[in-house]
Amino acid sequence: MVALEQAVAFRRFKGVHVLPVLHRVLGRATGAVQELHRPRLEKAVFWGLAAAAMAVLVAGAVLSHQAALTIREVVVEQFGSEQLNIARNISDRIERELGVLKRELRLLGEWLEAGEERSPADLALQVQICFQRVLEIGVQTIQLEDPDSARRLTFVPFGHWTEESPGPTAGAASPVPVETPEVTRPEAGATGLMLQLVQRVGKRSLVFNVNVSWFLNPMVKDIRSGRTGYAWIIDDHGIFLAHPNADFVGRDAFSIRAKAAPGTSYAIIEFIQKEKMLKAQEGTGWYYSGWHRGHTGQTRKLIAFAPVAVADKPLQRWSVAVIAPLAEVESAVAAGFRRLMMLLGVVLAALVLVAAVLLVFEARWSRRLQRTVERRTRDLRRSEEQYRSLVESAEDFIFTVDREGVFQSLNSFTATFFGGRPGEFVGRHVSSVFPDDSARQAMKLIALVYEHGKSIRQELAIPVGDLVTWIGANFMPIKADDGSILSALCIARDITENKNLERQLVNTEKLASLGTLAAGVAHEINNPLGVILGFCDFLVRKAEPGTQAYEDLRTIERQGLHCKEIVENLLSFARFGGERHESADLNACLSDILKVVRHSLEIKRIDLVTDLYEGLPPVRGDTRQLQQVFLNLINNAYAAVPEGGRIHIRTGLEKGGQRVLAVFQDNGPGIRREHMDRIFEPFFTTKPEGQGTGLGLFVSYGIIASYGGNLDCVSPVPDGALEAGTRFTIRLPVFTPEEAR
Repeated sequence: MVALEQAVAFRRFKGVHVLPVLHRVLGRATGAVQELHRPRLEKAVFWGLAAAAMAVLVAGAVLSHQAALTIREVVVEQFGSEQLNIARNISDRIERELGVLKRELRLLGEWLEAGEERSPADLALQVQICFQRVLEIGVQTIQLEDPDSARRLTFVPFGHWTEESPGPTAGAASPVPVETPEVTRPEAGATGLMLQLVQRVGKRSLVFNVNVSWFLNPMVKDIRSGRTGYAWIIDDHGIFLAHPNADFVGRDAFSIRAKAAPGTSYAIIEFIQKEKMLKAQEGTGWYYSGWHRGHTGQTRKLIAFAPVAVADKPLQRWSVAVIAPLAEVESAVAAGFRRLMMLLGVVLAALVLVAAVLLVFEARWSRRLQRTVERRTRDLRRSEEQYRSLVESAEDFIFTVDREGVFQSLNSFTATFFGGRPGEFVGRHVSSVFPDDSARQAMKLIALVYEHGKSIRQELAIPVGDLVTWIGANFMPIKADDGSILSALCIARDITENKNLERQLVNTEKLASLGTLAAGVAHEINNPLGVILGFCDFLVRKAEPGTQAYEDLRTIERQGLHCKEIVENLLSFARFGGERHESADLNACLSDILKVVRHSLEIKRIDLVTDLYEGLPPVRGDTRQLQQVFLNLINNAYAAVPEGGRIHIRTGLEKGGQRVLAVFQDNGPGIRREHMDRIFEPFFTTKPEGQGTGLGLFVSYGIIASYGGNLDCVSPVPDGALEAGTRFTIRLPVFTPEEAR
């Protein structure tokens, strides 16, 4: 009866007359009560139900076990695929890093070959520049061997180098130049496994000595497959190059396992290594191991492996393996199976218990049901009025329409929004109140509701003058007892503010992404730019002042510094850092800037109106940076308003006193709608070429955001003293005494 009451009440909530429905429901309920006075069920029926429940339980257990086995196979296969993807990713990263080392070695060789005889000091300077890019990849030392002079120069990071005379190679023929560096096989050295990248430069050899552990450990040490899985790497001779167990590194993979955990057969993993991994194949499989992360004992493990292309001449391939114990996968499946069986048992036990309770209390329920029907009848009459009041007082659009789109009913809020009373719209078509585009969308949704008999959600735009009101509409069918659709109910809510917040959020996320990208690009540019400026300064000192070469170098230096300034602007937007504790007087900052720009505004006959709120508390921010933001906003307004225009600047406290406002408003032509979402992007400007870099608003946004504030724009301004124009609003948090401490 509770469900019966709710169904009838909900029908009334949708605007349908419920009195005929209520009479039919009450009649059926009375008949149902009379039918309940039937003979009690036999005990055999109860035991039959119990037997059926047990049969269902057994069948469910069998089917669940089969399903668990199938799920286990699927999960293991998918887990192996994921491990293979991890192995491929590690392989790709190793090949990329090797490519970087080869490229840097080749570039250093080209520099060495391009000039005349290079002194050790010049070479040391160039090598240190190279170290800045390759030290983190694992390069330990860089050597230059010259067989003619029987000299070997060895360079280490931070400017140190040594010179040795290993002695000339008797009868050595001139080496054949190669286009790409050679990669030697890893060999044990004083500091661990080492490999060499060799680039021929004439008869000389340029060598990168790479510490294999430095090179590979960052790529594999944090790899986790499942909870405790890990990765290891072997070369094409079966030597471990990287492994979580440091004792394995540099040792033969076919012998070290047996020493670490004797008594376990490693035939499967040895077959995988010899027939697949050492032959540069990729795939998945499993094997038995005698240990896993400190736990000894036979353990079955899943393995996925992928080849690493190290060098072609001579051919050299490594192999990456990612492993995880199979028990982790099986335990997850087993736990799920146990939970499923427990749930099945609980459900069946509950069904048996419910059936027993129903048999015992059937007669008692019959009497209670009769009394409940009488009580609910009275409650339904009262709730009808309550729901009518609820619909009428709701600040939502609620109305019903037929298949042709004619209003059948609507609440007072809807009628008031369209400028009338509910009775004036009943019988009218939706196109009489909705704009053409919105009416067409609404009719499509109504047709879909009648066609499919399901609810449909859609956002509709309703233009009201120069503004647009967005509503989130939900059209749903109202069905009769036979399943036919009587009408379509629409319940809609004004979501204009949410749409505006969504647009601001998208802009904020986009600017955050641009800031991250700008920081990355700026940092990448800073290194080569520092090298350019360093060498330019070096050449300027050598050039004779007054010569053409001297002036050209000065031009290069100026343009380089200009690039550096742009990079610093990009970094200032993206560099949020930690907490900022500076404080500034907002009115004082504005007053100082207005003294600078007032004369320019007077020349253009621009009327400057200021309304500075007295007694503003200090805000979080740096005086110089805030003045930079204010100057940029005033300059933008200066460029936008026509001669004789007007700029209005005011300050104040936001409601609650937690933020301080600074508003800059002009009566210029405003910003085009298609440009609004791009005004804070770097290098975007509507000014003619050569009159702006497009970084002003970009940097200003970053400055305000770094102090916990925000900068937003409205254009054209829908209301206010000015007839159109653009309004920028800055909100900065108040500087508190706790921050000062």
